[in-house]
Amino acid sequence: MSFEKPSKPSLLIHKKGEAIETVSTKKSITSLLTSHDGTEVIYHELKEGSRWGMAPEENFNSLEAIYVISGKLRLHTLKKDTILAPGDFISAQPVSEHLVLTAMEDSSYLYVSSKPVFHYYSNYTKELEKMAVNIEEKDGYTAEHCGRIKQLSMLVGEKMGLNSEKLQKLNFGSFLHDIGKTKVPEHILLKPGKLSADEWEIMKSHTVYGAEILRSTQIPHLLLAAEIVEQHHERYDGSGYPNGLKKEEISLESSIVGLVDSYDAMTTDRVYKKARTKQEAIKELKHQRGLLYHPDVVDTFLSIINDT
Repeated sequence: MSFEKPSKPSLLIHKKGEAIETVSTKKSITSLLTSHDGTEVIYHELKEGSRWGMAPEENFNSLEAIYVISGKLRLHTLKKDTILAPGDFISAQPVSEHLVLTAMEDSSYLYVSSKPVFHYYSNYTKELEKMAVNIEEKDGYTAEHCGRIKQLSMLVGEKMGLNSEKLQKLNFGSFLHDIGKTKVPEHILLKPGKLSADEWEIMKSHTVYGAEILRSTQIPHLLLAAEIVEQHHERYDGSGYPNGLKKEEISLESSIVGLVDSYDAMTTDRVYKKARTKQEAIKELKHQRGLLYHPDVVDTFLSIINDT
């Protein structure tokens, strides 16, 4: 009996910090450790306060599992929250509901999937996030703008008791809220003076463009986030855009991002506008409570921002 020699070594040894491929952001590190016959083992690091999630996907009947290595994670499901410590293990086949992990301190874990996901999800999402940061920098914000919007939006959503599906939607929609500006001509986006009526109509289209970008990916968590991207400039009294939605016609997650984005715009120095003080911005939000902004979102946001 003869045995065929493997085309590549069957034993692979990776020293600490080595991996097949790694995708890094300021808040996370994701490393593909090994992959064979569709199964992937992925190492994750999350900084305190950052989040990661899993979502059900049509025709995806694969096994997905997480083993906690270090730190402390909060698992948010539709029914309850569970604290995960080193040595804890969760698995699902398939994932049938939205699951959100929040790092309560710097944490690491192994994620195993019986279907390849690393290149498609990690790289695609990372590329979109990079585009979002680049476009905000062109539009006069700092690179931290998207991160601030996400962090504050998630704090509001958690305090308002959003379920795991809505939190995952909020996590991505808040960071990518202005991704549609990548399709706005630069001569309009970067114009230092007031936009003409026609230019303003083009600028407002960034909400629709952004939703189209996310929906075209067919990635479940980005499909959810598309609604926020499309609605974050709608206003409670119906005066917003692109569709003039009002009150409960606007998703609560979109109302959260709309308010947080407005607050950040008020308190950020731009080329053409000096920042307001925190107190001035709070006064404006109170004045617009129930007019431009959802009253419950205003109340929750103010209870958080007053503590920061």
